[in-house]
Amino acid sequence: MKQYDYILVGSGLYNGVFAYLAGKKGKKCLVVEKRGHIGGNIYCQEVEQIHVHKYGAHIFHTSNREVWDFVNGLAEFNRYTNSPVANYHGEMYNMPFNMNTFSKMWGISTPAQAKAKIEEQRAGITGEPKNLEEQAISLVGTDIYQKLVKGYTEKQWGRDCKDLPAFIIKRLPVRYTYDNNYFNDRYQGIPIGGYNVIIDKLFADCDIETGVDYLEKKDYYDSLGQNVIYTGTIDAYYGYRFGKLEYRSLRFETQCLDEENYQGVAVVNYTAREVPYTRVIEHKHFEFGNQKKTVITKEYPVTWSEGMEPYYPVNDEANQALYQKYAKLSQEETKVKFGGRLGEYKYYDMDKVIESALAAARSELE
Repeated sequence: MKQYDYILVGSGLYNGVFAYLAGKKGKKCLVVEKRGHIGGNIYCQEVEQIHVHKYGAHIFHTSNREVWDFVNGLAEFNRYTNSPVANYHGEMYNMPFNMNTFSKMWGISTPAQAKAKIEEQRAGITGEPKNLEEQAISLVGTDIYQKLVKGYTEKQWGRDCKDLPAFIIKRLPVRYTYDNNYFNDRYQGIPIGGYNVIIDKLFADCDIETGVDYLEKKDYYDSLGQNVIYTGTIDAYYGYRFGKLEYRSLRFETQCLDEENYQGVAVVNYTAREVPYTRVIEHKHFEFGNQKKTVITKEYPVTWSEGMEPYYPVNDEANQALYQKYAKLSQEETKVKFGGRLGEYKYYDMDKVIESALAAARSELE
């Protein structure tokens, strides 16, 4: 008899949801996590009574009522609304692009004036946009593209906007109202007490091993469980048989400052190409904190190499074609299932990860 029903490789949201539902069905799970803590990228660290989002800003938003009810069953959420600000050489602009942005950029006041300005500036783009630069100009015009999109995006992806596919920016929010709420979703907030409240509940019934690389002791862990749910990088699982998939990584610089309020908002995007970081996060604002000190994090995008933490799949044609080869291999597995951002080589928001995990758990457990 195997000791566990499931070996869960990785302890992010996907396996957390699976573990929670498996526990309700009386299944026994062992979590194997490479990092020294559980929770994946939503893990929070407490500094000066502030819940610091250790791996970048995580703002929960969804229009899926089932997902919203699920997370609210684990923690109470506050009313935080994501309203980031963009800093271009000291000029401050509201995000997402809306009437506040257009008014500041062009000194105009009505939606008709804003539309006319954008129409005039995108006149040079004819036909279907061929790359990200053309897509962005066709959405917001040249001024906003040059000041608020180009530098930020090139830092984020490590390549020129002309060399990036148009689809990356297709869903860029553009509003002709004075509304600074970044997301269009119906529900939004931050768990009161930070994300660890949720993570601890999701994995409450599991045995957990941290600081362990599953792939280095794969045979041993496989011998302990009937099935494996794998949320690491799919190409690493197969020993890079067809070559390595590309990712973007991040580097974080976090400081505790002896002041109450550093920037007045949780997230400021730095859109000039010359500024090496993409954004500065001031964590206390996620929970409307009034502590005497504050904690800020500068976020630097970096090119990923093996051994680094992969954050964003590079979903261009070449990488998608390579992923399909691994996906085909994964479909032949009988005891291993792949999930999450790295297992499926897909950029997932948190609610979509939960949606995917709920569906997978129901299919597997019922």
